Order: sequence, then structure tokens, then C-alpha cells
Amino acid sequence: MQHTTSIDKILLQNAFVTIGSFDGVHRGHQALIRELVQSAHKRGSPAVVVTFFPHPIVVLKDLQGPFYLTTPEERAELIGALGVDHVITLHFDHELAKRTARQFMEMLSERLGLRELWVGPDFALGRGREGTPEVLSSIGHDLGYTVHTFSPITISGEKISSSRIRTLLGEGNMQGVAHQLGRWYSLKAIVTHGDDRGHQLGFPTANLDLAPERLLPLAGVYACRAYVDNEVYLAVTNIGVRPTFESQPVLPRVEAHLINFRGNLYEKMLRLDFIDFIRPEMRFPSIQMLLQQIQSDIQHALEILPNASQTPNLPA
Repeated sequence: MQHTTSIDKILLQNAFVTIGSFDGVHRGHQALIRELVQSAHKRGSPAVVVTFFPHPIVVLKDLQGPFYLTTPEERAELIGALGVDHVITLHFDHELAKRTARQFMEMLSERLGLRELWVGPDFALGRGREGTPEVLSSIGHDLGYTVHTFSPITISGEKISSSRIRTLLGEGNMQGVAHQLGRWYSLKAIVTHGDDRGHQLGFPTANLDLAPERLLPLAGVYACRAYVDNEVYLAVTNIGVRPTFESQPVLPRVEAHLINFRGNLYEKMLRLDFIDFIRPEMRFPSIQMLLQQIQSDIQHALEILPNASQTPNLPA
């Protein structure tokens, strides 16, 4: 899979293309992309995903704060794993938003030799969201491509969507998130130095250096599976502002205690899979009570994690 951030660096013929934000690469995205890949490769054509960063909603609505379920690199990796040949991550800004649907499709046709465009029924692109599937199909008559409308999938009658996943994350509902994603929700980043407070308490933690725009689950304590140096560990992870120690507002932190880990994690890449919510974040009146609760959290995690599968059990 080739990942590029400039469409000018690519020149294809007869491409099968889908366009969207694909944040999270959830089960709905996966179903569309898999069928796109299968159809493209059956005809000897390249399968291409065109996506954007920043997210169009972030730019057009000037959203502030954490929003993203995946980084552009994580998203490209997940899409590539589905068999796509090319992922093109375009920089989205107000200039790009001003392009008409025809102008945008002319650009894709010129660089990709567009043969089929795959979209959902509610899809729209271009200035004022004028490029509905019907409009894009009409443009396709002139440019030489056809439009394939893909029906979204549901889980027990519930539509899968990135916005729904964001809501479930805000509730700490990791099982619900996993059902939508088709995998456990993960955070992956380099481990950085903190204030060493966990080590002083006898429970050393790894602090993840995450981008501030990355969306975190509800503040609290979670049972996680941790991956580092091709090894897997059971972990207890705290997300929040550590109210027992902080008296002034601080940015939320992600701190993971890898159970029975011995060694140095600093500057290593660590991935956390969030399996289950244990408890909300709380302030403790004493360090001793905090330590007792940490012991309880670890015991709770040890009851949850050994029985958790590597991939979640998914409803149809």
C-alpha cells in the first residue's frame, strides 16, 4: 500500500475510488473498502481511498479540542490492511472546500483515471455539499466514470458511525466501541517521562505522548492489553487529571501500569487496547486509600483480561 499526501505525486489508470474521512475505519468503512478492493482487483484495477486531514467538520465548524479516533498514519495503516493499493490523504482547508464537485472530480479523473466511484447513499462533496451521488453520477457521464452506491451496514438495527463511536467513548462503553470498530479501541504513542509519582508509589506507569486532538475515552480506570517490543502485557490504565495530586487544572493524561513488567519503557512505542471500564476517576483523601484502590483495580483487571479475546466478539 502506498500512502501519499499529494495527489500530484500519483498517476493511475482505471482506478476504483472511494472518498471520505474514514475516521476510526469502523466496520461500515471496512465493509465498503473490502468490496471496493474485491471489485477493483477482479478487473485488474487499482483500489484507491481518498481521505482528508484535518477532518472537514473540524475545519468548517472550527471545532476545538479532542476529536479524532485515529491519526492519519493509523488510518492509512488500517485501510491498507484491507487490501487497498493507494491511500491519498489530502490536506483539507477552506480553499479545498471552495471547489465545486465537478472541479474535484476532474482532479481525481485526471490523476487517477477514475473508472468507478464508490460512495454511501448520504455522501456529498464539493462546495455547499452539492456533489450528491446523483450529481456525481451526472458528472461521471462527462468524465467517463460510474457511481456505485454502497448501502451502510447496521449492528442489531443500529447504524455504525464515527459520531456514535465518539458518544460511546464519552460514556466509557468500550464494548460498544469495539462492536462498532470491529476491534478494541487503541491508543498508540511513544512513552515519555512523567513526574515519576507512580514509581514512587510502587506502581510505575508509562505516560503516552498523544496528540492533543486525539479523542480519549471517559476519564477513569480501564483494563487494557499493552503491546511493546512484540510482547503483550496486562495493564491498568488511568485517563484523567489525577485529582488526588493536582490542585490546578491540567490536561488529561494517559498512564498505564503494566502488570508484572520489569524494565525501561521510556522512548518505546506502546499500544494500549482498551478492553473494559473499571471505575471513574476520583479524588482520594489519603495516599493509603489510593494505594488500596490501585491494588483493587489491578485485581479487577486480572479478573477481566485473561478471559478477553484478542479481538472482540462481534454481533451480526
